[in-house]
Amino acid sequence: MFKPLAKLLKALSSNKDPGAIACAFACGVLLGFMPKDNALWYVLFIFMFFMRIQRGAFVLSVIVGALAAPLLDPTFDLVGAYILTLPQARDTYIRLLDIPGVAFTRFNNTIVMGSLACGVAAYIPLYLLARGFVFLWRRYIGAAMRKLKFIQMIKQIPLIEKIAAAVSGD
Repeated sequence: MFKPLAKLLKALSSNKDPGAIACAFACGVLLGFMPKDNALWYVLFIFMFFMRIQRGAFVLSVIVGALAAPLLDPTFDLVGAYILTLPQARDTYIRLLDIPGVAFTRFNNTIVMGSLACGVAAYIPLYLLARGFVFLWRRYIGAAMRKLKFIQMIKQIPLIEKIAAAVSGD
């Protein structure tokens, strides 16, 4: 847990591309929203793993999305039920289920479909929010945080020094 957090803080303060950090956050929340017991989650995870995104932000946002998902499950269920019961898409869903292996994605589950749809719909707003946060962090928040006495005292703790040295050494 310390390593992704340390990598994220390092990336926020470094000269890394803010778009990569924002994309990692938005993709991570999308994956975090989805149930982890279907092939679609693993396919998307592998696809996102090979993207040029900031891995620390990705891992932390998957965790944040997974923690928020149970609270949003009723919404995901409603959205998924609406999408899956659209009469215009019925033939498409039937054809998809005839393709070998597609059933393992469980796209016909209301929670899976709803969480995917909500994650995709939330991608651009989350990307813009994360990009704005990176800008604010680099311009104002990061420097102010480093000056806080509390942060300076925490940095003096031997365990924290060892963790920081281990993380920055990779």
